[in-house]
Amino acid sequence: MNYHHHKQAALAAGMLASVALAGTATAQTTDPLLNALIKKGVLTEKEAKEVQTEVKDASESPSAPKYLLVNSALKNVELFGDVRTRYEYRSAATSASTSSGDTLARERFRYAFRLGIKGEAFDNFYYGLRLETSANPRSTWVTFGGEKISAANTATSAASAGPFGKNDDTIAVGLAYAGWRPTDWLDITLGKMANPLYTTCMVWDPDLTPEGAAEHLKFTQGDFELFGNFGQFVYQDVDADNPIGGSANPSDAFLLAWQLGAKYNVNKDISAKFATTLYNYTGHGQNSGFNSVFVGQGSTGGLNFTSTSAPNFAANQTAINDLLILDIPAQIDFKIGKYPARVFGDFAINLDGGDRARQAYLHENDTAGVQPIKGGAQTDQTKAYQVGFAIGNVDLVNGQHPKKGSWEVRTYWQHIEQYALDVNLIDSDFMEGRGNLEGVYAAVAYSLANNAITTVRYGYADRIDKNLGTGGSNLDLPTINPATKYQILQLDFTLKF
Repeated sequence: MNYHHHKQAALAAGMLASVALAGTATAQTTDPLLNALIKKGVLTEKEAKEVQTEVKDASESPSAPKYLLVNSALKNVELFGDVRTRYEYRSAATSASTSSGDTLARERFRYAFRLGIKGEAFDNFYYGLRLETSANPRSTWVTFGGEKISAANTATSAASAGPFGKNDDTIAVGLAYAGWRPTDWLDITLGKMANPLYTTCMVWDPDLTPEGAAEHLKFTQGDFELFGNFGQFVYQDVDADNPIGGSANPSDAFLLAWQLGAKYNVNKDISAKFATTLYNYTGHGQNSGFNSVFVGQGSTGGLNFTSTSAPNFAANQTAINDLLILDIPAQIDFKIGKYPARVFGDFAINLDGGDRARQAYLHENDTAGVQPIKGGAQTDQTKAYQVGFAIGNVDLVNGQHPKKGSWEVRTYWQHIEQYALDVNLIDSDFMEGRGNLEGVYAAVAYSLANNAITTVRYGYADRIDKNLGTGGSNLDLPTINPATKYQILQLDFTLKF
């Protein structure tokens, strides 16, 4: 090969390298490639410099193609996300029959899409942004054809505009955060972030992305790892903080989380992890919602309509009064033969649950048209627990990036008493984002190809205390309280990237 052929090949390689390295259009970006060509004797140093000059001149030409430029303050940019489709059936029965039957069922075909960028900046800073379908904080799913809950006992008809309706389609911000790792043991995150706590779906819906600040501490000594996670989350912002002419001064509501935990690696196949977490709430929030008395009961008969135009609960289902929650999640990872396995669980108790129960009883029995609490204040309904087992490519069910042929089987039993947890946070699928329900959940996932997952999920739950409703507000089955014989079936296909 003569010099001109060498030069043409090197010029082409240099142009490709300039594009591959984010189009920064500087000679320096091609140095590693040209140096390699020099080392192999393909080019001399003089020829390499000429190629450098030609690459630079070509990239700066007005007619040259333009490429995405990455700001010099950023070290890297990563694109991530997923596309998901789902068939879902869920149903629940009320405690009293009605003229249209005593079971509400919804059958839907749904989709969800998430797209984001994340990466690192210089000086140990990092960032992330994700857009997603649906404005519901506990779900990114959208129903094919659009949907709207009707004001009828069936509450299932889709009252959308025309065929292929888009009345429930929207794009919302799911993540928007910046962070800093000043040392190996400290990490600080600000913004709308993925849940920074070690937790389970018993306490937190996996789709929730809290907003505020979080601090992470980690210390490793031999086979031990000690960690701390702390969160200061804006639960609800209230405007105005000092309303003109108003007699009340509502204040923003905050959720504070304090977590300390440890992990011990017994050997390369066995490890144990646990944490102790305390949640407390400050501020009041909105007077008509969080700043009231949580009741959790439904209207007499179990159907909850306050008007003929829209379904609603007859008593408060969202208030955050008297919540001081101690939560202890734990897991043990090991192997059964060559397959990874995990035993996991969670235990939580509301230390102020007795007061929450007494407030509900006093408020409920003074409210007309609401199902009364029988037998006095249920001050013992303050605990929640979960115990489960998984085998296979553990966490595939929860969306881990898979390899072709990987699989997981997962199941757990869950028990959430009426006054144990913040019902605004618990998983809206299992068991319907409600208190006073217990039941079983099972899932099987299989990867058809790299990053392509099929998943089957099923759950069944029933009431714990027959004197109480099933407190909580969820958009999927919003019109039944108490809900009994709850069932959910989901068939998913997920493509991750």
